[in-house]
Amino acid sequence: MEHAQAGPQKGAQQPRARKLLMGLTIAAFAAGLIYLLVGEHRVHMLGWLPFLLLLLCPLLHMGMHGGHGGHGGGDADGQTGGQSHQHKR
Repeated sequence: MEHAQAGPQKGAQQPRARKLLMGLTIAAFAAGLIYLLVGEHRVHMLGWLPFLLLLLCPLLHMGMHGGHGGHGGGDADGQTGGQSHQHKR
């Protein structure tokens, strides 16, 4: 007679449940730590907010100009850079 092997399947579920419990424990600990840090240091973080916004401006400027080649415009010939605009006499 053949018997169903329920032993290995039950053993495989135990490490998976342990990993889930460990992950939930770490997530709960991290959430509590973040809550306490934000609660205690909110005044310090809000004091730095204007400076962080000013530091963000150059980063946004570089990011926005990265797609089209900078400040230098181009003309119909496909030239780019500061010398692309020529005056006709």
